[in-house]
Amino acid sequence: MEPFKVYILGCGSALPTTRHFPSMQIVECRGKLFMVDCGEGAQLQLRHTKLSFGKLGHIFISHLHGDHCFGLIGLISTFGLLGRTAALHIHAPAGLKGLLDKMIPMFCRDLGYEVIFHEVDTKRHLTVYEDRSLQVETIPLDHRVPTCGYLFREKETLPHIRRDMIDFYQIPVSQINNIKSGMDWTTPDGQTVSWEKLTTPAEPPRAYAYCSDTAFMPTLHELLDGVNTLYHESTYADDNLLMAQKYHHSTARQAATVARNAKVDKLLLGHYSSRYTDEGVLLNEAREVFANTFLTQEMDIFEV
Repeated sequence: MEPFKVYILGCGSALPTTRHFPSMQIVECRGKLFMVDCGEGAQLQLRHTKLSFGKLGHIFISHLHGDHCFGLIGLISTFGLLGRTAALHIHAPAGLKGLLDKMIPMFCRDLGYEVIFHEVDTKRHLTVYEDRSLQVETIPLDHRVPTCGYLFREKETLPHIRRDMIDFYQIPVSQINNIKSGMDWTTPDGQTVSWEKLTTPAEPPRAYAYCSDTAFMPTLHELLDGVNTLYHESTYADDNLLMAQKYHHSTARQAATVARNAKVDKLLLGHYSSRYTDEGVLLNEAREVFANTFLTQEMDIFEV
């Protein structure tokens, strides 16, 4: 199967600590790289992954709090210093474009490439990016400012050809794509061989959902149909439930409830409050509800 991975660049929350960087991830899917949120230190963390800067073409910002976008202007500047020529696409809520329009001329003169801004409607579940193999959808969330998560969903692929059957029936190579698309094969003596007999099913499409930051949403799971791996913020444990409600964040137990209700395969926790020096309490509370839960740490790589 083609790679579909999530690289954790940062999993902390708003208050900087020596243990965690703020929120930022790289999603790798079929040879393309996408960044989700861009906290301080994004370009340094991206360096540490040894991923190619040139393969990153789209950055998705969930909301306009600093711990999710303060690293953006530095990354834009570095791309220019590296001689980038390909356009960089920024998908973000309204308001960020005005800031970029002021900061880029000030800090990134003679940039050498185009920064294209795509305004995201955080209140609607929409497709905001699409190519031949992938689409990215918004997930409306409940936070103190307009916020959305992002759902990366593979498109279905064609079935795999059975080479042994192709050789047995001496089918020309020129017909392989037709057979993958559902066309039967007729032999010279008039025998019809169904395309199902000549192929094996493709792997089921995979999906990754990123949900940060948000208050607990009892119906959120309805937007996560078919998601394999879910990242859901878990800023607090049960001991700070009132804080979670006040600041529109979630507890680890609430994140696990969303994962259980959505029937995902795997839950990733993150966006930890700086008050926790050991996130084990978050993991334990989440696993009481959803067993296949994992803490994220910087430089972790998860297969979707």
